Amino acid sequence: MNVFIYSLSGLLFTFTLLSVVKHDYWVFRVFDYPRLQKLVLSLVCLILIICFFDAPPLHFWLLSAGITANLAYLSFLIFPFTPFSKKQVLNTTKHLPEQSISLMVANVYQDNTNTKGCLAQVLKTNPDVVLLLETNARWDRETTELSAHYAYQVKVPLENTYGMLLYSKLELINPTVKYMVEEDIPSIHCQILLKNGQALQLYALHPTPPVPNENPRSTERDKELLLVADLARESKLPCIVIGDLNDVAWSYTTELFLKMSQLLDPRRGRGFYNSFHAHNPLMRFPLDHAFISADFKLKAMKRLNNCNSDHFPIYIALQYEAAAVLQQQSLEASLEDAEIAEEKKQKI
Repeated sequence: MNVFIYSLSGLLFTFTLLSVVKHDYWVFRVFDYPRLQKLVLSLVCLILIICFFDAPPLHFWLLSAGITANLAYLSFLIFPFTPFSKKQVLNTTKHLPEQSISLMVANVYQDNTNTKGCLAQVLKTNPDVVLLLETNARWDRETTELSAHYAYQVKVPLENTYGMLLYSKLELINPTVKYMVEEDIPSIHCQILLKNGQALQLYALHPTPPVPNENPRSTERDKELLLVADLARESKLPCIVIGDLNDVAWSYTTELFLKMSQLLDPRRGRGFYNSFHAHNPLMRFPLDHAFISADFKLKAMKRLNNCNSDHFPIYIALQYEAAAVLQQQSLEASLEDAEIAEEKKQKI
């Protein structure tokens, strides 16, 4: 048992230390993801040490202190995403349908053939805006019936698992497709007109993840996120960023994005809303996001049923309230944050 405890403790220390290193290579960035899993394993390890560790007292106390410190550090990182923390986005207290918007983000998994299930989920949920990711020409053909419900569309079907289909009941203004960092990775930029005539800015993203079989570095993902952060911060309009960002809500990069964009994360103070992996309950992470400017309040947010994809769809309903900027506060960027962000944007 001692050998097992030593080995488990060593792995947990290694995984935590690797995630602390701010390097773009996937070996470091991939350990940002399973912080909740590392927290649970650290708790299990501490229990094993207390109950079964048979070693000299110095070893016992050093290992106990190390695992306790690891638990405290991971808890500190995860705590803002629990219901015990302060909500970064407040719940709306009045019903103003003319200045509300609901959105659904669904990474459908390109090889998934259950298009009917996806369509049924969209029609049942009935959001104002639908973003379908990993959509190719087949998905475009098999979801055409959405056109009867969504008058405005931006379609970028691709065969590389980075296609996008954006449907909206609300008017889209100046919709454009941009390839901000990589020539085959699109993003959709447009304005949306609320029923009361208020325009808002929408950015729909799906950057590549830092995994060896796709992209060994997070450089491209980080750069795209930070370029959009600049656009969001400089926007004169209320702003929403949605998509599968291939980064967890509690990572250093996502926090840097929030600081530089001045956007808010409705997850903070509410829960994880883990969206991936839908078929593996033990390895789930919050990868699909909706970040919003401080002039929105939250009406509802939920994880929807999976339709044979490896992602759960995420639904969010928002209400524009100009006075909300006086009640909600974004994360503050330090000079060091700004320097790191600028360095990341200059890479490639």
